[in-house]
Amino acid sequence: MPNSPLPLKDIHVPAEIGWWPLAIGWWLVLGGLVLVGIAAYLFWRRIRRRTVLTRARKLLLQLQQNPTLGTQQKLSELSMLLRRVAISISPRQQAASLTGQAWLDYLDSALPDKPFSNGIGQCLADAHYRPQLESKPDISALIKLCERWLKVQKIKL
Repeated sequence: MPNSPLPLKDIHVPAEIGWWPLAIGWWLVLGGLVLVGIAAYLFWRRIRRRTVLTRARKLLLQLQQNPTLGTQQKLSELSMLLRRVAISISPRQQAASLTGQAWLDYLDSALPDKPFSNGIGQCLADAHYRPQLESKPDISALIKLCERWLKVQKIKL
């Protein structure tokens, strides 16, 4: 047989593999990143809330032990402390604009016996805005009530 070329066809290179659709491994990596992001956010919120409550308890103790503050000043400080805690642990629009009876109802929502609306906590509605107190509230009982309110605040996710 003479040297005749064989009728061979040229080599065909396969088409390049595209990036879409993603392989299952990449979907798992993306899903894992989303889950890690959500878990980190929830963990951050929990730590922030716990820090707020711990710091509030310390400030309440300092307020109780400070002999230089008068009744009016302590009442004002208690009101500011509860307001800051409420804004920090609740959605801002839920707690920031509350005043008067609505504020007391918000504070009572955590306690079953409604001590802010029906008890010693009534003075937190507006007494810290008055130049003179009509009656002198029992600050130690009010501080105990605030401690009780802080204790029942749950660490939510």
